[in-house]
Amino acid sequence: MNALSILRIAFRALVRNKMRAALTMLGIIIGVSAVIAMVSIGQGAQASVQAQIEGMGTNLLFVSAGAQNTGGVRGGAGADGGNNALTIEDLEAIRRELPSVSMVSPTVNSRSQLVAGNLNWNTQVQGVGEQYTDIRKWSVESGEFFGDADVRTAARVIVLGRTVADNLFPGTDAVGQTVRVMNLPFRVVGVMARKGQDPQGRDQDDLAFAPYTAVQKKLLGNTRLQVAYVSAVSQDATYTAQAQITELLRQRHKLSANEANDFTVRNMSDVAEAANETNNTMTILLGCIAGVSLLVGGIGIMNIMLVSVTERTREIGIRMAIGARSSAVRTQFLIESVVLSLTGGIIGILLGLGVSIAIPTMLGWPTLVSTASVIGSVVFSAAVGIFFGYYPARKAAALDPIEALRFE
Repeated sequence: MNALSILRIAFRALVRNKMRAALTMLGIIIGVSAVIAMVSIGQGAQASVQAQIEGMGTNLLFVSAGAQNTGGVRGGAGADGGNNALTIEDLEAIRRELPSVSMVSPTVNSRSQLVAGNLNWNTQVQGVGEQYTDIRKWSVESGEFFGDADVRTAARVIVLGRTVADNLFPGTDAVGQTVRVMNLPFRVVGVMARKGQDPQGRDQDDLAFAPYTAVQKKLLGNTRLQVAYVSAVSQDATYTAQAQITELLRQRHKLSANEANDFTVRNMSDVAEAANETNNTMTILLGCIAGVSLLVGGIGIMNIMLVSVTERTREIGIRMAIGARSSAVRTQFLIESVVLSLTGGIIGILLGLGVSIAIPTMLGWPTLVSTASVIGSVVFSAAVGIFFGYYPARKAAALDPIEALRFE
């Protein structure tokens, strides 16, 4: 018997028991579709978090006043007991002296009521530097961002986030208009492009930006700096920049070797790596849980193939009596097992892709189907067929023709 004949006989045997074959494939279908769906959920979550982190800025580091752990008391930005541990001179030194740093923007915050005509909106006014948009990778939709001259002169100019602009100037262009902030007029010079929600679900467009000097002098009445955004020259340079900033600020603040930092430097690469590790772990866990279904499906294939060997004992004996080799019988049952698992795998892939496409619409969860998971499912389903089909095939090939012919 040639390979084509063996394949034809194997398919004929499967078609003869359609319902049993369909139920046997069900375990593989559920397993493969579950693996693809679960892995796509994990990878979608990972891609979403990565995009949100990348959207926060280019090679970003945060430098804030206050130590995270001082005298056993944990703190963060502003946890310095009121002492101004971060100055504009510190940031100028970082920008000027550190080759690993490309851009720096001071940041101060003020919660204020913005008034335009008979409309008002309460929002956070961030005082930033002219390089803020480049550091945060945030473009201006209309108008322009303020420049270095506006920062140096503490000009009363303001750039609105999309949410603020829509609420203060509905249906009209906000650029060139005037808004009052704490009864001081600020001229709107630009409107930021829509950025959407951050990883915590907060509206990033519900903000307004003004020169940090104007916010310090005219809204806050002090020169304290709360946070600075620092951009390294490259992604690989972020850890170098973090170490250099720490060393430089310790020198400038005249801290001895046994004194703790009175500032904090956070690297967003650490956040990204931690998020990736968490998501990778979750993806592997989800894939392994779904993979149990494939194992159960494989056991189902073995069970049905053993039943098939018992039912067809006389058929096997007749074939071997008229000259069929043991290898041909073994191959026939092995092919039946592989066809069952591969067919179930292909149907499972189609079902898994459908579920992965439906999940974002139905549940709002991001999904990302990778080619590797699809190819892996095909290979794994074929491997399941070979692995769990080998023992029944070997048992069929080992039957004694005389005993098989006597079987009732």
